[in-house]
Amino acid sequence: MHPNAGFVWTDRDELLGFIADVSFAHIFVQSPDGPVVAHAPIVVTADGNLQFHLARRNRAVAYLHGLTALVSITGPDAYISPDWYGTDDQVPTWNYVAVEAMGLVRRLTDGELVAQVDAVSAVHEARLRPKQPWTRDKMADGRFEVMTKGIIGFELSVTSLTGTRKLGQNKTLAERQGAIDALGDDPVAALMAAL
Repeated sequence: MHPNAGFVWTDRDELLGFIADVSFAHIFVQSPDGPVVAHAPIVVTADGNLQFHLARRNRAVAYLHGLTALVSITGPDAYISPDWYGTDDQVPTWNYVAVEAMGLVRRLTDGELVAQVDAVSAVHEARLRPKQPWTRDKMADGRFEVMTKGIIGFELSVTSLTGTRKLGQNKTLAERQGAIDALGDDPVAALMAAL
């Protein structure tokens, strides 16, 4: 996370909402050979934990259960040219939004895995409306059960949750507006304007 205190984001509900909205994470765990990262869709549970599943053959699977992992979720980001500020002696930078969650990981039971897969599908199918949602009921009998044998589900009990919204808060309103105007329709411009 960025060390500038002006960029710190601490509201737990907002952070969990951001994770739920982005729904895709980089999951880091330590192995005997060094750090391992996996990439997976993620679901925020009602009690604020994070659930995900990985292919059984993903090398991170062997190191997750019972260990601490770091989950990184990134949102919009953009390069900011110093020319856009309209003032001298500026340097290039990158504006972005990111959240990190850390905690102990446990393996999900088979029933919990099915619920997690259903939850991921429900969230993302709802975003595709007016398309009729896909559900596993559309699969041939027994096919879903065969396919879930190839994945393993996990839950990270969040013990640490930190966020960064680096959106030019350290610049004057005029400097920020110059960057917003130059970014145009970029999602970072909208986030900067909302400050």
